[in-house]
Amino acid sequence: MKPYKLVLWPVIIGILLISQPLKAQNSDTVKVLTLEKIWSLTELNSRQLKLSDLYRKESQLSVDEARNRILPEVSVGGDVRLNSKFLIYDNGLFSSPQDVPVSSYGYAVGYNVNFNLYSGGREKRNIKIKKEEEIVKQYEFELEKNNIKYSAAVAYYDLYKFLQFREFISVEISTQRKQLSLIENLFKNGVVMKSDVLRISVKLSQLELSLSDIEKKIDIAKQRINILMGRNHSAPFDIADENSSGSEAITEPQSVDYIDIALKKSPQFKITDSQIALSDMNTKQIQSTLLPKVSLYSNYNYTFPQISFYPYSNDLWGFGQTGIKVQFSIDNLYKSRKSIARAQNISEQQKEKARIKKDEITIQVNEAYLQEQQASESVEMAEKNIVKSTETVRVIRNSYMNQESLLTDLLDAESVLLEAKFNLTTAQANLKLSHIRLLAITGIL
Repeated sequence: MKPYKLVLWPVIIGILLISQPLKAQNSDTVKVLTLEKIWSLTELNSRQLKLSDLYRKESQLSVDEARNRILPEVSVGGDVRLNSKFLIYDNGLFSSPQDVPVSSYGYAVGYNVNFNLYSGGREKRNIKIKKEEEIVKQYEFELEKNNIKYSAAVAYYDLYKFLQFREFISVEISTQRKQLSLIENLFKNGVVMKSDVLRISVKLSQLELSLSDIEKKIDIAKQRINILMGRNHSAPFDIADENSSGSEAITEPQSVDYIDIALKKSPQFKITDSQIALSDMNTKQIQSTLLPKVSLYSNYNYTFPQISFYPYSNDLWGFGQTGIKVQFSIDNLYKSRKSIARAQNISEQQKEKARIKKDEITIQVNEAYLQEQQASESVEMAEKNIVKSTETVRVIRNSYMNQESLLTDLLDAESVLLEAKFNLTTAQANLKLSHIRLLAITGIL
């Protein structure tokens, strides 16, 4: 062996040893995500949930603003001005005026305090309204979170189905290629006709086209999940084996039990209850305009010159007042009638909407419950069809090899078996999705 070959061998071995960990490291960078992990990432990074959370924080700030309105109004101010001649017409407008000597300029500085003592409870009630609106935003956030989690579950099980379909089709393509090779050999030996080779070639092409379509659907499903999680749409990941995900459907409770849970915990129904409370408080707010407003006020000002009271003076002077002011808007006695009637009408509308929402939730729960039951029956039926279709393919394949049946019968039976596998996977995904939808409607997802 030549010397340069002896030098190259350690280098080649070193490169191979280094490349193996690198490949393993690259494979480890692909995350394997369960549905629960996708949910947790979605709750943290979903842009829609972040927007809903901002709305919720805005409502919290509105409560603080309403509390601030109870505090006294305090202001300080001042001004600088030029004064004209101070003319007093003591004998009428057309008589010669008396020119009172005052400074040609003036200034003032002081403070003003106003504290609301009573206004029909409007300020305190306004705080309650803002708190109730904050509760509504919290319910809307919970509702949005349930919707996002359900959307993530739909995308997850779509991806699961497509991955399973890809595996089924890949196995079927491998089987058909072996079968094509066998039939080509039979054709060469004159056992079968050329049409059999063409038929199986056409089926193989159709399977490869279907595989290409499934690959595209897998990419779209992964992009959708990545966007829901707030990640780059092309970020790589895999999903865990669904058989070990622990998300089996629970079907023990009856639909009536789910309805009771939904009427207690569903964010949709809680929002309607809050809307009723808000409409009632808004009615009381309008009714409170018929009550007087009582406030405590205080002000004090330093002014130059003194031209407000006689005798006038070019000296700096200070003057203030402290007292209680009572206001009553007489026009509200006839203006607020229609406003109160309108507010009461809105309150009745909200109560009717609550009854409608109760009926809608009841229907949704019953529908989701029945869909879960139907999905469970579909799984049982699909499992039985798998057994029957598998046995049919085995029998027809043996009879075809013995020239006792046609290739079309075999291809049809294989297609039925492949479709049965698709149906079983779809039924299993629908079973879990229907249960997740049921939990989302009841508000316990």
